Amino acid sequence: MWCGSSIPRGALFEATKRDGVEAVIVQPVLSGQQDKIVSLAMKSRLAVIADFSAFVKAGALFCLGVEEADILRRAAYFVDRILKGAKPADLPIEQPTVFRLTVNVRTANALGWTIPPLLLSRADEVIE
Repeated sequence: MWCGSSIPRGALFEATKRDGVEAVIVQPVLSGQQDKIVSLAMKSRLAVIADFSAFVKAGALFCLGVEEADILRRAAYFVDRILKGAKPADLPIEQPTVFRLTVNVRTANALGWTIPPLLLSRADEVIE
């Protein structure tokens, strides 16, 4: 079953493909399931797009997301401040400032897609 529903795994992707969809966008709340999600999507010839790099390493087409190491560093900074007595309400809210584009050319080839050279030149990482 998929996410606790009565829909069998894979059927959701197959139905989505029949409806004319060519790609699905996955949120990081599903991290840890990237291998299953990408595998099921690829069986239905659907590209997966994510904002968490683990999905691209599992075979998603591309990822445009925050620099994960930067987010972890900033989280550690705030934990340190709080442990040293700062009130969480007094700490500033921060937006991410560093983003990363990772493109999986192997997946594009498997799907019969061509990645534009301009997009490849702007990618921070290209998986061949």
